Amino acid sequence: MHDMTMTSWIIFVFIAGYAAIIAEHKTGVNKTAAALVTAVVCWVLISAGYFPQTDRAIEPLNAHLADTSQVMIFLLGAMAIVELINSHNGFQLITRFITTRSKKMLLWQISLVTFFLSAVLDNLTTSIIMVLLLRRYIPEHKERSLFAGMIIVAANAGGAWSPIGDVTTTMLWIDDRVSSWKLISTLFVPSLISLIVPLLCFSRTLSHEKLIPAAAVKPGHFPRGTKRVFILGIAALVFIPILRGLTGLPPYMGIMLGLGLVWMLTDLIHQEEHYLKVPHVLTRIDIASVLFFLGILMAVASLETIGILDHISRWLDAHVGDKNIVVGMLGILSSLIDNVPLTAAAMGMYPVDHFPMDAKIWPLVAYCAGTGGSLLIIGSAAGVVVMGMENIRFGAYMKKMTLPVLAGYFAGLLVLLLF
Repeated sequence: MHDMTMTSWIIFVFIAGYAAIIAEHKTGVNKTAAALVTAVVCWVLISAGYFPQTDRAIEPLNAHLADTSQVMIFLLGAMAIVELINSHNGFQLITRFITTRSKKMLLWQISLVTFFLSAVLDNLTTSIIMVLLLRRYIPEHKERSLFAGMIIVAANAGGAWSPIGDVTTTMLWIDDRVSSWKLISTLFVPSLISLIVPLLCFSRTLSHEKLIPAAAVKPGHFPRGTKRVFILGIAALVFIPILRGLTGLPPYMGIMLGLGLVWMLTDLIHQEEHYLKVPHVLTRIDIASVLFFLGILMAVASLETIGILDHISRWLDAHVGDKNIVVGMLGILSSLIDNVPLTAAAMGMYPVDHFPMDAKIWPLVAYCAGTGGSLLIIGSAAGVVVMGMENIRFGAYMKKMTLPVLAGYFAGLLVLLLF
């Protein structure tokens, strides 16, 4: 097969697959299925292009799979630990800190708790937990929409400054583009600003309203060992960057250690209650989203292998020039297109030989891809999940949230570029 023909076909398949992913709500076909098919067909075309020397395709395929599987193992372990804490009602321990009667204070408390929690867990899980907690404070569905919207913004902002808070930062961290401390110290303030700006906009509208009924939240049922599982689970997640710093071992080793220890603890505590043990908890993990990352990252890897991402980056350099503008646009684009492939594309466009670890561009990519996803409700995994849980309409979110969130996005970006 001629090189140009192969390239054209791969681009065509990738765009068609992408369209299928975006149209998931319309077609009812799960985006994971589309991503997996797209990835395999792209690599089949690469292999056919090199025929009969197919080993020229196998070598880059194996190299990309090695990188991608690290992210997958990490995600599986993290999801298992978080689900285990959740099945023990561990996150309800947090509700003891939220005792206010004022709507304005509740908005601030919920947003800040979400911001810090999503840095330790991840933005998707945090959103689910916080919406479930929110329902206990505000039973009225209509009144919850603003709070649910701010949970999305806070979860994405909190995920952006932590190496384990968002899949995109985890990808950059596992691939040695950023170090934990550099990421946290560079992005904490800009991420916080991107949350504070919309919070200030909305808290003016809620000035003195009280919560009706009074927020007397009854604690849920805590199984045996809730506190121990919560403390060990959170400690295991926080210890991952420390282990990497001390030993140089990749993050998936840290998550495997953490999962193993929490598994041992729960096996010792619960001899009878099988529903609280890891094998049962594993059946409740969202494997589909892990497979989606496999499909989408391998599909983007095919574009990198045939040099398309390199072409795009050269074209952008020639026509736009300023990399800060390019990455800033990437953030706004991530509200329409999933931020995982955008981050993967940025990593392909800017190779590590020219942009070494902790180069200025990497925290910028993490910030823009992470917080830019909040501009539209479909722009992040957190947004899509809350949209489903709370039945929020695309247009309603856009009307209410997009402008204040955009103001926060640019304010944080300005601080990041100036300091």
